Amino acid sequence: MERALYGPSGFYRHPDGPAAHFRTSVHATPLFATALLRLLTRVDKALGHPPTIDVVDVGAGRGELLAQLSQQAPAELGQRCVFTAVEVAARPTTLASHIQWRAHIPEFRGLLIANEWLDNVPLDIAIIDAPGSARYVLVDEAGTEHPGPAIGPEDAAWLSRWAPTDAARVELGTTRAKAWQDTISQLRAGVAVAIDYRASGAATLTGFSQGREVAPIPDGSCDITAHVHVESVAAAGIEAGALTSVELSQRAALMDLGITAARPRLDLAAREPLIYMRALAEAGQAAEILDPDGLGAFAWLIQTKELPAKTAASILPTPIPPNTAREQQSTRGRMPG
Repeated sequence: MERALYGPSGFYRHPDGPAAHFRTSVHATPLFATALLRLLTRVDKALGHPPTIDVVDVGAGRGELLAQLSQQAPAELGQRCVFTAVEVAARPTTLASHIQWRAHIPEFRGLLIANEWLDNVPLDIAIIDAPGSARYVLVDEAGTEHPGPAIGPEDAAWLSRWAPTDAARVELGTTRAKAWQDTISQLRAGVAVAIDYRASGAATLTGFSQGREVAPIPDGSCDITAHVHVESVAAAGIEAGALTSVELSQRAALMDLGITAARPRLDLAAREPLIYMRALAEAGQAAEILDPDGLGAFAWLIQTKELPAKTAASILPTPIPPNTAREQQSTRGRMPG
């Protein structure tokens, strides 16, 4: 999976970029960036409006989100922002020069966004032979699977803590938890947000190519993705020093940030037809990213570090109590391109 996605001929190094194969909230509408800009203004206020504030996009694709944020930001805030895209692909030639391009997450103070990144952090799969006995699944470049050796102690510990007791096949979340732990370790003060599909115990590994779901063949021809065990990722962030942690659906998060799919008043059509048509189009775009059966069901994990609890509370939407049933991810994979 690592080689198929990020190797020299890996999927994420293709020149056409992810947008040619699937549709994320970033590609669906600039309203997604509008919501994140509102979150950024909350973070900026909590940090006391510092001379510079980092805005980091992990798994940045071709820099679309940072370009939108940079364009939408008020001049005073935009001039203080240090925009950094983290991506393995080569820097796009059309990307604005003020947006930095890096292969690894830097130390940052401000806001980090990881939109549909963790689902592409390579993972192993285990098959459970019997209680306390699990083996890795091996796969060749044609996609054919074979039983492998017994899982290692780190994966065994993750399996024991997080996997359903009746599971026969488990997508091990060890690497995703470690990736997020490393991310929070780079946060000096501010907020980190992971937005992704929530794992519910079912097998989710799949591939995407040119807008279609395909077999997850690890030859570099397609995206390979699996849902994220958000609870284990959240625990890893807390272990790395996150002081507050909120988990909720994208629908709830975006509504808290002012996104609404309410249609404009009909009388506006007669008075200001162009404004009405623009507002109607925005309502349609908002409906797509709020859809509880689609993008709106994504999980948002929002964690803060080195912010007083009262200050953090002014940034974060209302937390979901730990034992409350959460909205479940209902889409199998990425949205069609």
